[in-house]
Amino acid sequence: MQAAKCLELRVSADFMHENVFAEFAEALGALGTALETDAASGISFHIAWFTAEEDEQQQRARLASATLLAGLPEKAVKLSSLAEQDWSTAWQKNWHGQPVGESLWVRPSFCPAAEADRIDIVLDPGMAFGTGSHPTTRLCLMAIERICRTWMPHTVLDMGAGSGILAIAALKLGANSALAIDMEEDAVAACKTNALINAVEMQTEMSRIPPGDTFDLVLANILASPLVEMAEGLSRCTGHTLVLSGLLTSQTDMVSHPYLDAGLRIERIDSEGDWAAITLQR
Repeated sequence: MQAAKCLELRVSADFMHENVFAEFAEALGALGTALETDAASGISFHIAWFTAEEDEQQQRARLASATLLAGLPEKAVKLSSLAEQDWSTAWQKNWHGQPVGESLWVRPSFCPAAEADRIDIVLDPGMAFGTGSHPTTRLCLMAIERICRTWMPHTVLDMGAGSGILAIAALKLGANSALAIDMEEDAVAACKTNALINAVEMQTEMSRIPPGDTFDLVLANILASPLVEMAEGLSRCTGHTLVLSGLLTSQTDMVSHPYLDAGLRIERIDSEGDWAAITLQR
């Protein structure tokens, strides 16, 4: 059987801001995005990955047209095909262990373990997203750390879990149980793998909608549009605290509005660069 493929879109970071590229890629249906900087030259590229369609040539033409309509010069854009095994290791190129917050250390499985004073979170995302390197993931991890220092949630929901990093962090910080939900089969598989690597028990589920149960802590690091679409469901299953991220600082009012209408209140808003995380409470 022929290996599944993905299309990789690379855009020079000189021609498009990171937050603009994230929204651009989301609108085109990207599986995820990343920023890659060549260590030798210092040149940076925005990268987006797309599931290869049956008519790949037509898909390539559609993506190329979208970049032209966005005002990107042809020299700034590169489209290429990646076999599944190549795509699933693309994230490894520039990822190393890194401290997050006051007590966490996030690393790929091929890097050395954390020092004794930090909690080691080991990830093998495969074809799922969530390595701890993006500002929104760091913001969520620091929020989880802060919450667990203040009060310990017994039950945790990680909606749009990707690699499962947020649920794993909550469990390692002391939460009793966690449910990781994602709409992608590869993400659910990554969550199961990473739970085993980190020796934590974590429930997983493949779904597009929040569950009907209530959780002490709900985490959703997705993107602004699905956060607004899921507002009713996420608010309903929040028993105490909800952390939302994957949004820009300019989108905080738009995203938080339906949650406020659902009876939650904003506890704080944190930001890193252009990215933000909103912490709400029941």
